[in-house]
Amino acid sequence: MKRRLIIFALAAFIFTGSLVLDGCKKTDRVMAARPIDFTIPPGFPPTVYSFQSNPLTEEGFRLGKKLFYDGRLSLDGTISCGSCHQPEAAFTTYEHDRSHGYNHSHTLRNAPGLSNLAWYPVFNQDGSASSLAALYQAHITSPIDMAETMGGVVAKLRQDDNYKQLFLEAFGDDKVTADRIYRALSQFVVSLVSANSKYDKVRLGQASFTAQEASGYQVFQQKCGSCHTEPLFTDFSFRNIGLEVDNNLKDYGRMRVTGSPADSLKFRVPSLRNLGYTSYYLHDGRLSIPRHVLWHYRTGVNAGPTVDPLVAGGISMTDTDEDNLVHFLRTLNDTAFFNNPRFRE
Repeated sequence: MKRRLIIFALAAFIFTGSLVLDGCKKTDRVMAARPIDFTIPPGFPPTVYSFQSNPLTEEGFRLGKKLFYDGRLSLDGTISCGSCHQPEAAFTTYEHDRSHGYNHSHTLRNAPGLSNLAWYPVFNQDGSASSLAALYQAHITSPIDMAETMGGVVAKLRQDDNYKQLFLEAFGDDKVTADRIYRALSQFVVSLVSANSKYDKVRLGQASFTAQEASGYQVFQQKCGSCHTEPLFTDFSFRNIGLEVDNNLKDYGRMRVTGSPADSLKFRVPSLRNLGYTSYYLHDGRLSIPRHVLWHYRTGVNAGPTVDPLVAGGISMTDTDEDNLVHFLRTLNDTAFFNNPRFRE
């Protein structure tokens, strides 16, 4: 009898000890989320995004990537962030003027390509989202985008054991919350850095422009660089470039946010990076190729009280200037960026 008691006690000790060790191992695995260093490309300005409040980790990035491509963020389970921001189109919608949303609706605007968001002070083409979290919430809850509620998204993800494990690894416990969804998505999207185009290599002395590209670069600096500031190729300002309002959409841009007539028809200056892969163009996708945009600036700028003085009356450019400029703009394409398997579903 005594021998049996000793054996039982020994077995209980071993079992309890193994639980303690397993618990330690589990805690070690959860607490050891692997940090990712965010490297600012040479010549780029400091980021606006705060990495201190939401440090990048491998586990957070992976969770954010899964969320980005998951249709369950929409009401009917068919629309994900990646539905409108497709890698093959440099994270815009491939060959679409405006993206498709919930119940086959069309969204209001042309989906912008996603890159270098860590440098953006505000989001959406009218600046209506002051943070990435506000951006996600607006699109998830918009009736023409994803038409869901954050409560609905959280409830769906809480039923998925795989997600609970991913939240555990990223945040230390398996609690699914809207804030953690926003934080994980942000870790993924701010990692989408595009800085490896031919233009970037020329800046670093690793390549050279052709004669036509070099001439186009001069045209760019003289005619375009005031608004499309290097190296991000946007100054993030809101400007009216002399487009007539679409009578069906009635989108007056920044004025929808501020309510000020002085902001009528003003939209954020878009980045020109990866221009060759982000067709269609302008806030509503009304033009299909970059050369059409140049034609607008040469001969199509409409007069109006809020038209930007830099484009009022059009931008003077010869046919040769235009051809050379098109060749330069092609040097802004960064195929390594959107072909990176780390960013794809």
